[in-house]
Amino acid sequence: MVKEIKNVNLKNYTVKTIYIGGGTPSILESSLIQKILNEIMPYAIKNAEITIEINPGTVDEEKLKDYKNIGINRLSIGLQSTDDNLLKEIGRIHNYKEFLEIYNLARNIGFSNINVDLMLGLPDQTIQILENSLNKVIALNPEHISIYSLILEENTKLFDLVNNGKLILPSEEVERKMYWKVKEMLEQNGYIHYEISNFAKDNFRSKHNSDCWEQKEYIGIGCAAHSYMDLKRYSNTENIEEYINNINNCNFDKNITVHEVQTKEDTEKEYMLLGLRKIEGISVKIYKNKFGENPIFKYKKILYKLSKEDLVEIDGDYIRLTDKGLDLANLVWEEFV
Repeated sequence: MVKEIKNVNLKNYTVKTIYIGGGTPSILESSLIQKILNEIMPYAIKNAEITIEINPGTVDEEKLKDYKNIGINRLSIGLQSTDDNLLKEIGRIHNYKEFLEIYNLARNIGFSNINVDLMLGLPDQTIQILENSLNKVIALNPEHISIYSLILEENTKLFDLVNNGKLILPSEEVERKMYWKVKEMLEQNGYIHYEISNFAKDNFRSKHNSDCWEQKEYIGIGCAAHSYMDLKRYSNTENIEEYINNINNCNFDKNITVHEVQTKEDTEKEYMLLGLRKIEGISVKIYKNKFGENPIFKYKKILYKLSKEDLVEIDGDYIRLTDKGLDLANLVWEEFV
C-alpha cells in the first residue's frame, strides 16, 4: 500500500479525511497502520478527521494507545448487537463484554469521537432485543451511531443458514418498525438523524461519509479499494495476490478496473441519488451553483411522480425524502439510476 500511495503522488491533492476500513484493519499490527499514515499525513490538513474501523476481538490497550499516538482521532467500533446469542449467530468473534472493555479503554485513553455500529433485521432479532441494545449503547453516550440493515451475502455461512430455514429473518414489516424505533429512541436522546443510516451528536457527523454524499472526490488505496476522481469511478482488483504482484512490478494500472466514466447528466443524477440519502435533502441553491441548473425544473416529471406518491417533498430550498420515502428509499433512488 505504501508503494501505491507514493505512486498516487498526494502532493497534487489536499487530504481532508482519512478512513481506514473496508474490512477489519484493526487485525493488522499498529506499526503497519503507522507506515501507511506516515505516507499520507504530510498532505493532510490540520485536524483532519482520521477514522479506523475496529473489531472488539482484534484490538487491545496497546493498539488503542498506538492509534492515538499516530494521530487517529475517530474510532468506528463494529458492535452490531449487545445480544451475545445474536453475535454468535452472525459469526462475530466478540461478545458484548469484550466490546465494553474496548469502548471503556478507548475513552480512558482519550478518544472523544467514537462511532458504534449496530444492525437491525438480524436472524431471530426482536424489537425488544433491539431496544435493549439501543438502551445499552445510548447509556455509553458515543458521539455517533450507525444503524444498518443486514445484507445477506451469497456463499457465506449465514446466507446458507437463512436459505435453509435454520435461521429466520424478521419480516419486512417488523424490520421497518425496528428502523422507526431506532429513529425515535436516538432522537429522544439527542442524536441528530442526518443520513438514512446515521445519527450523531451535534458537531460529530462523519466528515468522510458526508463528503461522499456530497459527491466529493476520494482516493482508495489497497486491495479492492474504490475511488472517485475526475468523474471516474474505479476500483483495485479484489485478488490479493494479483494486487501485490502488480504493485511489486510497478504495474499499478493493471490493478485498476474503471466502472464508470460520467457525463454531466450522470453526475447530476448521481448527485440527486446521493443527496436524497441525507435527511435534510438536496439544497436547490447548492445544486444550481454546482451544475448551473434548477433540479426542480430539470427533474420535474420524476419529482412530480415521487411527490404524488408521497415519497419526496419540496420544502423551501430543499428536496428531501418523506417518512414514507425513508421506508421506500430504493424506489426513489431507482428514478435516478
